[in-house]
Amino acid sequence: MSQQLEIEFKNLLEKEEFLHLIQAFHIKEEDFALQHNHYLDTASFHLKQQGCALRIREKEATFELTLKQPAEIGLLETNQSLLKEEAEVLLLKGKFPEGIVKEVLQLTLLEIDSLQHFGTLSTKRAEIPYQEGLLTFDNSFYLGKEDYELEYEVQEEKTGQEIFNHLLKKFQIPRRITDNKVKRFYLEKLHQLKEEL
Repeated sequence: MSQQLEIEFKNLLEKEEFLHLIQAFHIKEEDFALQHNHYLDTASFHLKQQGCALRIREKEATFELTLKQPAEIGLLETNQSLLKEEAEVLLLKGKFPEGIVKEVLQLTLLEIDSLQHFGTLSTKRAEIPYQEGLLTFDNSFYLGKEDYELEYEVQEEKTGQEIFNHLLKKFQIPRRITDNKVKRFYLEKLHQLKEEL
């Protein structure tokens, strides 16, 4: 169980840019691991309205519950490991496990039992250390969509931004305003719900 500040830079990529980068960094198919992000919120998306996100990340038979909240710089992440059974009960029945995430969440959300699983985003991810941080290559699948993304996670914002911008420039990749995965998922979900009406 822990809390940490997440400072990361991200950029959506075209498929060709993604393939060029993984070739340039000598990343092979076996370097990618599959993970599933199961997102939770209230029916009225209360957490989203607060700028927060709640997910269970399932990766190699492990489960981690994460609450992300806005911070002065980056996001404050509160993490808690879950047993498979705890994850399943939360996703299927909305019964929230005891622990640090529940304690922090109750400060934001009074009706904690009103949370529900509203969808899953799956990502094939490869990570490598790069200069001052961690460079991540993501190929994500959700709601019939597929996208490619480069992320750079760092401890210090200014230096990290300079390194990331230099990397994009080196590979002639335009800087694109990129929402985080949960926001992209929300927007696509809302778009599909509107089309159903």
